[in-house]
Amino acid sequence: MTDDTDDTDDADDPLRAPPGERSVPGLLRFGVVNVDKPAGPSSHQLSAWVRDAINDTLAALDPDGPRIDGVAHAGTLDPKVTGCLPTLTGTATRMAQVFLEGSKEYVSVLELHGPAPSDLREVVAEFETELYQKPPRKSAVTRRLRTRTIHELDVLELEERRALIRIGCESGTYVRKLCHDLGLAAGVGAHMGHLRRTATDPFDDRDLHTLQDLTDALAWAEEGDDGFLREVVRPAEDALVHLPSVTIAPSAARNVATGAPVYAPGVIESDLDAADAVTGSTRDDDTDAPLVACFTPDGTAVCLGRFVGDPDAESGTVVALERVLL
Repeated sequence: MTDDTDDTDDADDPLRAPPGERSVPGLLRFGVVNVDKPAGPSSHQLSAWVRDAINDTLAALDPDGPRIDGVAHAGTLDPKVTGCLPTLTGTATRMAQVFLEGSKEYVSVLELHGPAPSDLREVVAEFETELYQKPPRKSAVTRRLRTRTIHELDVLELEERRALIRIGCESGTYVRKLCHDLGLAAGVGAHMGHLRRTATDPFDDRDLHTLQDLTDALAWAEEGDDGFLREVVRPAEDALVHLPSVTIAPSAARNVATGAPVYAPGVIESDLDAADAVTGSTRDDDTDAPLVACFTPDGTAVCLGRFVGDPDAESGTVVALERVLL
């Protein structure tokens, strides 16, 4: 049963209301906030503040309804790092893996340990490729050598021993390690200064909202004015727009809510075709198959899964489930 039963005509229907028609409690229980993280608090602390603020408003607006258990953010930022931290609320936390499918962008100060060499821009450009990285000692993951791709790497400004660089990279890239390696390649040494995340697919810094924005919007919503809240808290479907999509019939979506995969007869349309599918496997951990998001025709998110079959076939599994979002 979805947390948004107040948004449906039938309390026994697992399908929530379309994104643009949800009540404020329904939005808060399946939403996303593109938070502008300040320097100071950890990502975990910020998540707790968001959860508590939302639950206070749910208690005021829907005292008999459920509270959210927590929130999930798009990749941890160190306390001193600022910027884009998309945060999923309530049931939407089930889709946190989508942030691993996209790329991220940062702007960082490269603190050089000596005068910048005349060929610094050329040195930096050589790192726009696939790199080997080992996580730093203080990281929360196993220190195992791995590869990460740097899609874009530009020197925006250069002043004495400081360079402002923009990094477009694969999720999981350690910018601190990248800055260290840039310093070695430049022959002078370097470390990372201030770091700000400016984008994490599909969000960027053009529509960031501060914690103060969120608390103000929640307070006004409690007083009956939800206009600003609907700018700050967006339907969780907005976090899926960078993934291939499959539209399925409402009857098929109700079957998915009980744990069934998406079968070909239930598919209405798809961004992908049979050539994109990894056939012969419906295992949930089949990461070779494309990750897709499934929706009803009115745009309601149903599930995340792996594309494993021909959507134009008369039978067979098209999407193997990974996360049910209802």
